[in-house]
Amino acid sequence: MLAARQLQGFYLGYRQQSLRRVYLLSRHYVMIKILIAISILFVPVSVDAYSFSNEQAVSAGQEKNLTFNSPDISLHAQKIEMTLGDAIYLGLRNNRAIRSAYLNRISQKFDLTVSQGRFNPKLTLSGNYLATYNQDDRYRQGAVSPKTTILTPYGSRVSLGWNYINTKANMAGFSTNDGASITVIQPLLRGAGKNIATAPVRLAQLSEQINRLNLKSIISQTVTGIITSYRALLQAQEQLKIARESLNRSHKLVDVNRAMIAAGRMAEFEIVQAEAEVASQELNFEQARNDLDAKRLELLQLLSLDLNTPIEATESLQAHDIKVDVVQAIKQAEYSQPQWLIKLIENEQANIDLAVAHNNSQWDVSLVGGANQVRRRDNQSGVSRTWENYVGIQVEIPVNDMSIHQAEVQARVNVRNSGIQLAEAHQQLEREVTNAVRDINARWRQYEISQRARDLSLRKLEIEREKLTVGRSSNFQVLSYENDLRNAENARLNTLINYLNAQAELDQQLGTTLQSWDITIND
Repeated sequence: MLAARQLQGFYLGYRQQSLRRVYLLSRHYVMIKILIAISILFVPVSVDAYSFSNEQAVSAGQEKNLTFNSPDISLHAQKIEMTLGDAIYLGLRNNRAIRSAYLNRISQKFDLTVSQGRFNPKLTLSGNYLATYNQDDRYRQGAVSPKTTILTPYGSRVSLGWNYINTKANMAGFSTNDGASITVIQPLLRGAGKNIATAPVRLAQLSEQINRLNLKSIISQTVTGIITSYRALLQAQEQLKIARESLNRSHKLVDVNRAMIAAGRMAEFEIVQAEAEVASQELNFEQARNDLDAKRLELLQLLSLDLNTPIEATESLQAHDIKVDVVQAIKQAEYSQPQWLIKLIENEQANIDLAVAHNNSQWDVSLVGGANQVRRRDNQSGVSRTWENYVGIQVEIPVNDMSIHQAEVQARVNVRNSGIQLAEAHQQLEREVTNAVRDINARWRQYEISQRARDLSLRKLEIEREKLTVGRSSNFQVLSYENDLRNAENARLNTLINYLNAQAELDQQLGTTLQSWDITIND
């Protein structure tokens, strides 16, 4: 009787201990000053007037403070707690894909500057100095010829030049020759009109919009990847915790079996099942620990941090039901989804290319006008002036040259293909958004079911353990229910992580990832 009471007291203590399981992780601010000290080596200072830091992609509200729990302990001697917001901040600062995208923006911005300077005056300075010897004389000659060219937004080309030549000869003496000229060419067919003349600038501006959208897409994809990787680390930590608790319960079951054997209420050979379960749980624990290390390294690589950094995810695992209307979600995606907006811009570019190609297939007919004046002065004839003005028309008509229509035919095909691709992209957008909305609703229902299943599995195991203490159950049944509980806990964890990741995926499909995390791109 005394042994039975000891056994019952032992089991009640075990039961109270097994119920002390807390799944909400307290949220702490990460010690970012230390992590920044690690990662600062990877951040470029500046490139030139067009360069900028990755920190421009982060809003001021994302700044964090990093501190250690104990400043006397070295970096690698303890875990560094990191929230999801901290991981996103460090990723925006250090991620190599984002850094590379910002470097590409340097050349892209300069390309736009070059294209926008299409109508700026172009000045060319040329000159020479020659010393010449021949059978009659020796002379030295210097020449300067500045020339400027202007292209107007209507296709007009204006050229203004000045030529000055100074000659000093031993026998012939001194002479100068200088003159100015101006030429104006106004196309009437090919190259005429504001739409055609400004087409390269508009194409460059549209390309700049595409480049900005690509930058937004890269940052959004990187943020989504960091979110997924962070939650994978969090999931691995929770799975390790579940494995550890399962191992502890297996050890306690062995202790219960030994107490029952000592009390003469169980055959000694029946403990083998419980001991085998301990070995199985030890294997699961080692596998969970190995998976945790792999997930940690994956996140560290995304954050471009030292792979030896001992980070620990501390974000609380909480979920709330989100109601999303499919029609409104599609409208939001049409407004902000980068890949869809890029398709719209590419379609507009194709139409501009067609207009330019059609114009280039026309005759080259232009009005031409100009004037020039030359003044000459030398020792023998003094000063003389000549001038000339002209106006007219010039025509260039290609005959039997099919190549001039080749670009137009290709441009028409590109416009039609662009329309087809645009329709395909819109249907794909609708499908992906619809799938994302349906998936997030399904994931929530799965999470609710798994939560209920986990609670019932825990209650079922508790009842079976109570039955075991009074001899109305067996080790086999308890171990079976133990496996059911472990599977239910893992299922609950997986469905919770999947639901949270579905939210991130929905943000990605809607193009609202940066907006959701209050990230501003200062480009």
